Amino acid sequence: MIKIRLVLIALLVVAPLLAGEPIKDSVVLDEQVVTGSRYVTNKSGVPFSVSSIQSEEIQQGGRYNVLTSLSSYVPGFFVTERNILGFGVAVGGSGGISIRGIGSTPNTQVLVLIDGHPQYQGIFGHPLGDAYVSSDVEKVEVIRGPASVLYGSNAMAGAVNILTKKAGKEGLTGEATVAYGSYNTQRYGLTTGFRRNKLHAFIAANHGRTDGIRDNTDFRISNGYAKVGYDISSRWSATADISLADYVANDNGPLHQPAPFHIDILRGKTALSVDNRYESSEGSIKLYHNFGRHDLSDGWQSNDRNTGLMAYQTFHLTDQSGLTAGIEAKQYGGTGNKGASANQLKLVSELAAYALYQQQFLRIFKATGGLRVEQHSLFGTEWVPMAGLSSRLSAHTDLRFSASKGFRSPTVMELYTYAPNPDLEPERMINYELSWLQSYDNYRFNTELTFFLSDGTNLIQVVGVGQAAQRQNVGAFRNKGIEFAARYRILPSLSLVGNYSYLHADRILLAAPQHQVNLTANYRYKMVNLNVSAQHVNGLTVAISPLEKESYTLVNARLSVQLHGSTELFVSTQNLLNQKYQINKGYPMPGINVHAGVKVSI
Repeated sequence: MIKIRLVLIALLVVAPLLAGEPIKDSVVLDEQVVTGSRYVTNKSGVPFSVSSIQSEEIQQGGRYNVLTSLSSYVPGFFVTERNILGFGVAVGGSGGISIRGIGSTPNTQVLVLIDGHPQYQGIFGHPLGDAYVSSDVEKVEVIRGPASVLYGSNAMAGAVNILTKKAGKEGLTGEATVAYGSYNTQRYGLTTGFRRNKLHAFIAANHGRTDGIRDNTDFRISNGYAKVGYDISSRWSATADISLADYVANDNGPLHQPAPFHIDILRGKTALSVDNRYESSEGSIKLYHNFGRHDLSDGWQSNDRNTGLMAYQTFHLTDQSGLTAGIEAKQYGGTGNKGASANQLKLVSELAAYALYQQQFLRIFKATGGLRVEQHSLFGTEWVPMAGLSSRLSAHTDLRFSASKGFRSPTVMELYTYAPNPDLEPERMINYELSWLQSYDNYRFNTELTFFLSDGTNLIQVVGVGQAAQRQNVGAFRNKGIEFAARYRILPSLSLVGNYSYLHADRILLAAPQHQVNLTANYRYKMVNLNVSAQHVNGLTVAISPLEKESYTLVNARLSVQLHGSTELFVSTQNLLNQKYQINKGYPMPGINVHAGVKVSI
């Protein structure tokens, strides 16, 4: 019945639209990505499975937060949610990312980066998803599978690189957005860009708030972001940025065990990047600093930081070979008022060097080999290898195989604070994957089919309850599955994007669906844009003891009308089928809800 419903939805969405403009002759070039190689290259030449999502696609879906937009475009990717706005933290908190069933809440196994800078907290070791607002984003690239050879710890399951906007046009540009909807949900945004000759700047300010879908589940957040760049010469440029996110939220606890909880959090990051680009070489030197203050109603108070320096350079040795080499140094930690070392400054340092070499041979084959050596102040030396082989069988067909290692070092929180165990060992994993990339119809229809197998050891879990609870390395795990993704530009005005993922795991996994299907249709006719998306989730574990699973189908739609070229009116509806479901145990998700607003551009 569910499959029939999804087919009917797709037909209802697509059929009326096929009378659009005729297809024009065009050639879509191979997509350019950077996250899987540290330099701009064709997606087909990257040894990892990389999904790329443009700003336009995120804006068309109308989601306030970046992470909640990604499932529609990235197979095997799932983000936990629990409210109409705001992920929250601590018990019941959401925003945890799972890639191919590997991830956690809090999320410490998928690395989130902004312009290549890691974003995890110094104590808890995970990012806070509420800080990532759609209006700041130019593009998002997701590595599905271990990215540790390039990015180190926390990229064990993959990496999400959020590439931020910069001013593109000469002079001053800007946008202002106001939206209001169900549950007294309000969103305000202001962005402005400026470019003159070699100088460019981008500034964004956002505020979101909601009363929440239950009593005492209100949430509000204010975000600010500023980025300034200068082209020193035709080959050298410098960029500096800073962002702040201040949010306050209430959590009434799960329905079966109400427990009011309050958070007050300030997060920030600043970075300086100096980039170079020559005919046969390109690279960057980046300095970053993340910081935060957490004040929770259970008495927890902390200040943390994460500071690092990275430098890398790619050398295009010949037309058939290239070498990327880099070094990184980072120090992270902080002070908290609980745990075995309460109010003591705990700092951890890491020093790493890595190299990634690619060689083309026999015209159609490209071999990739990589190695990272990481020295941890507590765990010693970690060796991280990877190897891959790709073949361009034709202009429309690519095959790719890779084997890579991922790892994650225990966080300061796991070692010293909540259910601590200072004797923990790093988690480790070897991932094998085989991909077939195919294009049809003059590159208008593109598909990617991937098979993967992930073998891991030293999985960290909490064992026991109450005062006896302790984190332990509980042993091995194995995940395997299939991912399929497709994009079809049917008409210049109509595009379809879809993906399917199947996961088989030898352990019961929270927040990792066994089956997931996503389908998005976007149609533009003159001043009108209609975006409709459907998601079906099957076999999602929301509780382990006793075992409880969820299956649901969501349909969302957003309609926008452009007036006079500078004003856009929009209305979006979430959960059109009014599904009753939960992702976090005891936290029901909202039924059908509506938001409407206006965006003005200059």
